[in-house]
Amino acid sequence: MSLTIDSTRFGQIEVDPESVVEFPYGLIGFESRRFALVAREAEADFLWLHSVEDPALALPVTDPRRFFSAYEVELADEERERLGLPQLTATDIYVTVRASDQLEGFTANLRAPIVISSGQGHQVINQAAEAPLRAPLFGELAQEATNAAERAA
Repeated sequence: MSLTIDSTRFGQIEVDPESVVEFPYGLIGFESRRFALVAREAEADFLWLHSVEDPALALPVTDPRRFFSAYEVELADEERERLGLPQLTATDIYVTVRASDQLEGFTANLRAPIVISSGQGHQVINQAAEAPLRAPLFGELAQEATNAAERAA
């Protein structure tokens, strides 16, 4: 049996109840604690973390490793234990995306990733030194294109 969300952004959407993620400590700045990951396409680079409780709340997210090949999340051992997280290699990791009308303006929050394991989600503070709050999302891809063009010339 599916769960229906009457989304103000997407209309009525059906989600598998097993895809609902519980955030016991919530997300920074939001009251909702139950979200579903919604993909508009099967292989989408961007997903929506849609609140089950608030039909108007949907945050764009992405797997940061699709855009930042060297991205790592570092947590203090005490934090990992407090949240009951296994090794981070056994988790799904997403970052929130800030959209813009210009491609260059898209950014990802690498400082406060969302870690999901066994149906529970936690927004954590990444201790890695190279984890900015607003990383240009397409910066690495643009640099790779520039390098490829220079090699071809």
